[in-house]
Amino acid sequence: MAEKRFPYGGQAVIEGVMIRGEKFASVAVRRPDGTVSTVAWTLGAIYNGSLRKLPLARGVIVLIETLGLGVRALTHSANVSLGEEEGEELSGFSIAWMVAVSLFFGIAIFFVAPLFAASALERVIESHILVNISEGVLRLVIFVGYIKLIGMMPDVKRVFAYHGAEHMTIHAYEASDPLNIEEIRKYPTAHPRCGTAFLLVVAVVAIVFFTFFGRPSLFWLITSRIVLIPIIAGFAYEVIRFSGFHRTNPIVRFLLYPSLALQALTTRQPDDDQIEVAICALNAAREADLGHEPPSPAKGQDEVDLGGPAAEPAS
Repeated sequence: MAEKRFPYGGQAVIEGVMIRGEKFASVAVRRPDGTVSTVAWTLGAIYNGSLRKLPLARGVIVLIETLGLGVRALTHSANVSLGEEEGEELSGFSIAWMVAVSLFFGIAIFFVAPLFAASALERVIESHILVNISEGVLRLVIFVGYIKLIGMMPDVKRVFAYHGAEHMTIHAYEASDPLNIEEIRKYPTAHPRCGTAFLLVVAVVAIVFFTFFGRPSLFWLITSRIVLIPIIAGFAYEVIRFSGFHRTNPIVRFLLYPSLALQALTTRQPDDDQIEVAICALNAAREADLGHEPPSPAKGQDEVDLGGPAAEPAS
């Protein structure tokens, strides 16, 4: 019986890769001694419930899931990369708090700050549409500038290399190629379903939404930038989902070009060790989803843990 194909995705973490599967999320991290630690967590009901199948609503669920799993995976990878695997697991409250703080600063930097900057233009630009478009352009500039700035940090460059390894490995899986370094090397580091592409589409969809919103009082302007984020994220997710399933279409490929080009800032060519980690992460998620025993260890890997406390439902 052929294996059911699932659109696996993931993200890079500290010295590792997190893969989101159908029922499990796995994290593979390179230890200081060169071996690889791989764990898998059962996904909570909210991530696989009926809302996950509802258009627009599923985009909001994915956003929450990405932030929640991302915080947990980053914390775990930080502990493993420092040789502290027995570090305390984050509680559901701690993850929720960190997600809330991340959202607060994200909204403040990428939505509210451009709003105030564009408001200053109202003195010289009479058209509300042009002011709102200017706000959207400022948001894009801040977004791209932020990515470029953090990409100069050595540690972030390594994370971006793992990001590239994750994309290349998923490309190979989607093409039904063997998951080995030689086959994976054939593929690009950019992928249509990347989180970077999602954020870019969010910024573009926001321009469309806010352009015709007018320029009411400052209170309602700030409120609209916050309240409409879930709706904008829902539309953006549907765009990314559609483009991912129709990426061979010439028109879709043309529209995808900006997001794929932007990933040149958030991905790097990985080394063989980084690709090996991505393979471990994807194999662990696949095996967990299929209900099989953990895969045989790859080179340098001495443990794949699908049980114990880490396999409890994510909070």
